[in-house]
Amino acid sequence: MKQLISSLILLSTVILGGCAQAPVPLHDPVAELTQSIAALGPDVDPDEARRAAEISYSYASQLAQDYGVTTAPLVHNSKVNAGIKDRGLCYHYAEDMQARLDREGFKTLVMLRAIAEPKVVFLIDHSTAVIAPRAGDIYDGIVLDAWRDGGALFWSPTVEDTRYNWEPRMRVLERKREQRVAREAVAG
Repeated sequence: MKQLISSLILLSTVILGGCAQAPVPLHDPVAELTQSIAALGPDVDPDEARRAAEISYSYASQLAQDYGVTTAPLVHNSKVNAGIKDRGLCYHYAEDMQARLDREGFKTLVMLRAIAEPKVVFLIDHSTAVIAPRAGDIYDGIVLDAWRDGGALFWSPTVEDTRYNWEPRMRVLERKREQRVAREAVAG
């Protein structure tokens, strides 16, 4: 009798368990990015935010595949610099991500570029794409960094990304140009 009751309990558990809803994933990065993009401002179109998030995640992976990334980003950089690979430096990811998202023709969002100069002398500049509300700047936006994790999208509000001190790309390039001109004038 005990065995029959145990069997019935097991059978009812299996049957009832089959009717239960599948567990909801606790972490949906596309939904989280969608929500963060939509929260950039009251004028941001939620459909554009969703489309931008979906494209950002899928395109980051596609870029890594297109670039033939099979190693850590700095190792891949060495391969590009040595001529073994054609693309895959941070600015390649940034310009390709910006170009892809620009093709969407967003009305409430804008794609921008940012550069962070190194915090440590032996490192180099790092470039990224930033998505912001139409009238915003990089500090109002979200970093979309596909290089940092080798094709796995890293994103963060620009001002919360403590790994880098982001500045607008054109500001950094102009400063570097002025420094180069000053060095050339001294060298004579």
